[in-house]
Amino acid sequence: MPDHRRLVVVANRLPVHRVKQRGRQTWETSPGGLVSAMSPFLEEYGGAWVGWAGIAGRAPKAFEHNGMQIRPVPISAEQLESFYEGFSNSTLWPLYHDAVRPPQYHRRWWWPYAEVNRVFASATAETLQSGDVVWVHDYQLQLVPGMLRDMVPDVRTGFFLHIPFPPEELFAQIPWRRQILEGMLGADVVGFHTMAGVRNFIAACKQYTDATGSGKALEFRGRKVRVDAFPISIDVERMESLAENPDVRHRAARLRDDLSSSRTGIRKIFLGVDRLDYTKGIDRRLRAFEELLRRGRYTVDDCVFVQIAVPSREKVTEYEDLRSTIEQYSGRINGEYGRPGRTAVHYMRTSVPPEELVAYYLASDALVVTPFRDGMNLVAKEYVAANIENAGSLILSEFAGAADEFGGTPSAPMALLVNPHDIDGLANSMETALAMDDAEATARMERMRRAVQKHDVYRWAGSFLGALRQ
Repeated sequence: MPDHRRLVVVANRLPVHRVKQRGRQTWETSPGGLVSAMSPFLEEYGGAWVGWAGIAGRAPKAFEHNGMQIRPVPISAEQLESFYEGFSNSTLWPLYHDAVRPPQYHRRWWWPYAEVNRVFASATAETLQSGDVVWVHDYQLQLVPGMLRDMVPDVRTGFFLHIPFPPEELFAQIPWRRQILEGMLGADVVGFHTMAGVRNFIAACKQYTDATGSGKALEFRGRKVRVDAFPISIDVERMESLAENPDVRHRAARLRDDLSSSRTGIRKIFLGVDRLDYTKGIDRRLRAFEELLRRGRYTVDDCVFVQIAVPSREKVTEYEDLRSTIEQYSGRINGEYGRPGRTAVHYMRTSVPPEELVAYYLASDALVVTPFRDGMNLVAKEYVAANIENAGSLILSEFAGAADEFGGTPSAPMALLVNPHDIDGLANSMETALAMDDAEATARMERMRRAVQKHDVYRWAGSFLGALRQ
C-alpha cells in the first residue's frame, strides 16, 4: 500500500530567496543539492519547508510556493551572531571537523543556539498535520528532534547530519554534549554520510546518555532509534546535461586553449574548487604543487594549477588569515616558477555559476580535493559526473566521505587517495596523475562514474525517506 504521508523539511535555510522582478519582491527557488533532492518528494507527497528566510528580524508570513507550504522562522540579529556565527560555526564546525582549528565554548553562544532550535521546533509543530513525517537537517538544528518530540510525542522524525560526526574523545570536549546527543536521539532515524559517523555517534550516545543497544539500533527512553549511513550525492543527470551543452563545451575548449598552451606543447591542468574554508586544505595542495615544481621533473611548461575559491565568512579573522596565506603561496609560487606567458598558479576568489564550473571540470586533467575532514565533498562527485568522456583523474583526500565510494581496490583502483597532511605524498600523487596513461585514467574514471550514477541524490533522499517511513 503506498505511503502518502506529507513530508515536512526543517533546515536552516528556506528553499527560496527573494528577488525583485518588475519593481516588486517575489520568491524564487534557490539552487542547491538539498532543494533539488527534496523537491520531487515534496511534489509527490505534498508538504512544507520550515527555515530561515535569510533576513534578520521578523519573518515573512507563511506562503505557498510551487505547491509547497513555506514557513519562515524569525531569527534576530543578536541571535544570528550567537546561534550561527558563534555556536554553529565557531564551536560545532571546527569540533566536528577534527578540531583542525580550536573550537570555542561559550555559554553566551549556547543559550541562543538552544533558543533558536526551540523556535524552529515550535514552528514545525505548528505546521504539522496528522500523519506528517519530519526530516530535520544539519548541525545548526541538532536539538530540534528532541524538542519536537516533547511537543508532539507521536511524530515520525528523521535527522541527517551533513558534516562529519567526530570521534568520542573529541566530542567529549563540548560542555553540552549530553543535550546535543539527546536532541538528536529525539529522531526515529539518525543519518550520517559514512559508517565512521555512525560508529562515533553510537559510542558517544552510550557514553554520555542512557541510550543502549547494539549494531545500528539504539533504545532511548522506550523508543527504538535507527542509526545508519546514507551517503549523499548529486543530481547526476543535471551534471551530465551541462557537460553535453554545446555552449559549455565551447567554453571548456577556450579555457583549455588559454590555460594549457606552452612552448613545449600541451600543459596538464590541475583544478581545485572549494569554499574558502580552513577545513579544505587549499594551502596544503598549493604547497604540494610547489614541491612538485621544486623537484624539477615537471615545470610550468608541463602543468598549471587553477584554484577557484568561493568567498566565505570573510569578516572572521581565521578566514581572513587563510585568504592571505593562500594569496601569499600563489604569489610565491608564481614568482619562483612562473615565466612570461606561463603562470604557475591561477587563483580566483570568486563564485562561479554552474555552467562555468562544469566548463572548468571539462577543461582540467585532474581535480585535487584535499580536505582535512569532509562529510562527503560533492565537488568530487560533480567532477566525476561531468566527465562524460571518462577523461581526467581525481586526487582525493582519504578524510573526505567520498573516499569510501571512490577508493576502489588494489585490483580496480579509482581515485588517487592522499593524506592532505603529507606534502610529499600529495606531490607524489600529482606526479602520478601527470604520468598516468590515458587507458588507466579512463578505466579509473569509468569505475567512478558507475559508482556516482548508481547512487545519485534522489536515491540518497529516497533511501533515507524509506527508512523514515517504515
